[in-house]
Amino acid sequence: MKTVGAGLAAHLAGSETTLAHCWRVLRSDGVVLGFTDHDVELVVSGTACRPMHGLEGGEVPARLGAQVETGEVLGILHHDAIDDEDIALGRFDGARVETWLVNWADPAQNLLLRVDTIGEIVREDGTFRAELRSAQEALNSVRGRLYQGLCDAVVGDARCGVNLAAPGRSGTATVVSVVDPFRVLVSGLSGFVEDWFAFGMGQWSGGKRVGLKDAVLTHRKGSGGDLLGFGQRVGDWVVAGDVFAVTAGCDRRFSTCKAKFGNGVNFRGFPHVPGSDYVLRYPREGDALDGRAVVP
Repeated sequence: MKTVGAGLAAHLAGSETTLAHCWRVLRSDGVVLGFTDHDVELVVSGTACRPMHGLEGGEVPARLGAQVETGEVLGILHHDAIDDEDIALGRFDGARVETWLVNWADPAQNLLLRVDTIGEIVREDGTFRAELRSAQEALNSVRGRLYQGLCDAVVGDARCGVNLAAPGRSGTATVVSVVDPFRVLVSGLSGFVEDWFAFGMGQWSGGKRVGLKDAVLTHRKGSGGDLLGFGQRVGDWVVAGDVFAVTAGCDRRFSTCKAKFGNGVNFRGFPHVPGSDYVLRYPREGDALDGRAVVP
């Protein structure tokens, strides 16, 4: 239930109103942007909301139960606020969007109407259309654990416990050349063996992808340096000389956890759970039936 301040309530009860909508966009990289459909800048919750002519919020139907409510915001791409390239780079993916009702004659009279996250963004003919998903979207996230052989922790997180800042577990790479949209040749990693950074993470400190994190899938040694393959297209936005930090990766197997990180005690998988191939096969002469682990 929302509580309307006395000042705004009195204004809404009047015969004439001076209302506008404001949107605060909180991106995952920490950048906070503010927009309004009014023709002058309004300050809401400490954020200056700039006029975006052509910005229009759609209707949001209210649904009973735990159904996800969806709406949208339609606007014009603005070079110094919402840039087409920033959308393509994913800087707005999953961003938090606050929708405010504001008395533009007295911006201190405001009401937070809803909080959404940005879903799909469509760009065409110089405009964008961003889908807004209500908080119920979080109910679609998978919770709980699965009995599986692989670890379900992320290397370096609290459940894993590995310190990626320790010596030998991170490096600084400089792009030498772009091989294709998913692979780049880098220098600076000659002291690491092949596959050391496979399934790791790279964070860019320069270039157009500055501040973004990209998953590293493969790490190969080559005559001109180290070849890193990414899980998403990076070659369209990086050039020779761009620098990024890369951390050691883990393929989530128990043997890797023990040998590479010495972290077997924190392994979050179930390496000795028999797979379907074992459960469905027929008994064979010589099978170990003395209670020992059936999966080495």
